[in-house]
Amino acid sequence: MTQLTLMGPRALTEDGAGVLPDPVDIVIESGEIRAVRPAGSAPPVGEAIDARHTLAVPGFINGHHHSHENFHKGRYDRLPLELWMNYVRPAKPLPLTADDVYLRTLVGASQALLSGTTCIVDDFNASPVLDPEHVEAALAAYEDIGIRALLGPTLFDVPFHESVPFIREECCAETLAGLAPAHATPPDEYLRLVETLAATRHPRENRVGVLLAPSAPQRCSDGFLRRVRELADATELPVIIHVQETRLQAASAWHERGKTLFQHLDELGFLAPGTSLIHAVWLTPDDIARIAASGASVQHNPNSNLKLGSGLMPMRALLDAGVNVSLGTDGCGSLESTDMLRVVANTALLHKLRGDDYRRWIGAEEALEAATLGGARALGLEDRLGRIAPGQRADLVLYRLDAPAFTPLNDPLRQLVFGESGIGIDSVFVEGERVVADGQLTRLDQREIARRIEQAMERLRPAIGEAEQRTETLRPAYERIWTRCQALPLAPGTIAARFDAS
Repeated sequence: MTQLTLMGPRALTEDGAGVLPDPVDIVIESGEIRAVRPAGSAPPVGEAIDARHTLAVPGFINGHHHSHENFHKGRYDRLPLELWMNYVRPAKPLPLTADDVYLRTLVGASQALLSGTTCIVDDFNASPVLDPEHVEAALAAYEDIGIRALLGPTLFDVPFHESVPFIREECCAETLAGLAPAHATPPDEYLRLVETLAATRHPRENRVGVLLAPSAPQRCSDGFLRRVRELADATELPVIIHVQETRLQAASAWHERGKTLFQHLDELGFLAPGTSLIHAVWLTPDDIARIAASGASVQHNPNSNLKLGSGLMPMRALLDAGVNVSLGTDGCGSLESTDMLRVVANTALLHKLRGDDYRRWIGAEEALEAATLGGARALGLEDRLGRIAPGQRADLVLYRLDAPAFTPLNDPLRQLVFGESGIGIDSVFVEGERVVADGQLTRLDQREIARRIEQAMERLRPAIGEAEQRTETLRPAYERIWTRCQALPLAPGTIAARFDAS
């Protein structure tokens, strides 16, 4: 039984809304917080770690990441989602080995830990041909580095290109045939894999677990979505699904269905607690009411939405309706980073652009809650993650209070949220294990990881370049589709998510 005591840090209050006025000792046994007591009030339990002059915060929960994009970091800018997506999901998959997948997964996981994230949700593209060894390689990477992770192989039964509006009008038959994969694993096999993994990789019992990740309503038939919902209910696995990330998606849904995708999911009975609606940028008041009534969460990725020009979701309206909001970075192909502190800061900054009543602006406390307890609620794990309290898993970050961002020390919570990236992390603990110490990973050598990744990239760069050249040939058709969809009307009452060009 591992026992240790963090001696003398300042710490967030149990509700996460502020900082306790006096230092505390945090007692940890078998990966769980057993006590939070006044500093020095009792002898330490187990190993004593001097945590004076630090601030203890629950580790960030990154509610959305795509590890399959990590080799594409830094390659794209000034592209909306619909033009960008074909570059990171090329029609001809890259020739990856299991070791490539292992290394690729470590790219995001290492940056996440080093910037204060203790849990990451990986929407893992394993198409068009499912290779269980690749899934196991990603799970092994998360096991080895020491982070908490939930991985979901992306689920869909409508090919990606067939879900694009006007695709048959804008692409010739030869192009469409080229977009269809020569070989594809039946969707049922993906469901069976997740169901099998749930027996040994359930996130309630395992640090590295699985969840269900249907891609989006437009990429899943109604029958397939119902089967995902049935499996989620039977296994009690969390669910993540992209919904109306962009204006194109919102307008084309209204054009093709006469309803929003949120209405559609609600009518299917898909919305439920433990289900995260990823992005949810373009919403109507009716959508918000349906989400609130269902108990589902909205998963907000402000930095990715900025990079891809997708828009700003109405966070205050969601919170006012009682909707839980979590935060994430999205994949490194769109944003280059799994640094959640940048996401938390931008959440507390960007939403001050919406509305003239400054008293209703999103504050530092709400942004931090969304990145911690909000993330735990979204996954149905709020009884285990997101707070510093007895009974919670010991997923904690210690920030040095002598770092420039905290000097002079006035309000530690606000200075954390609005301080610079790399704010001065002393230690990161996951289930009570110190996985980052003095700014370095404790389980793996970051420099060795970087060296091996560069070796892999020397072999893969030509294949990535070839795939990008092929995507360029599709660009004119997709630009025509994007332009056509900009002219389509949105559902009545849709809350504006972008500023006018003027």
